[in-house]
Amino acid sequence: MASNTYSQGAQVEHQKFGLGTVMSSSDERMVIKFDDHGEKKFVTQMVMGSLKKSDRQPPAEKKGSRKKKTAPAAV
Repeated sequence: MASNTYSQGAQVEHQKFGLGTVMSSSDERMVIKFDDHGEKKFVTQMVMGSLKKSDRQPPAEKKGSRKKKTAPAAV
């Protein structure tokens, strides 16, 4: 089996999907969250040839802004 050199949180670059962050990895499966393509699941052996390590800093997580619900006025 291919040795899995990417641990959780590692910054990687995929040939097709671009820059991303390893969310989880094992000998069988790997989940990567890409900046522009969202979360993708891969078979580890098949994706290892398409990945390379990236020296970039992890992107800051975007926090959604939600409007607070206002209580209806008492009548």
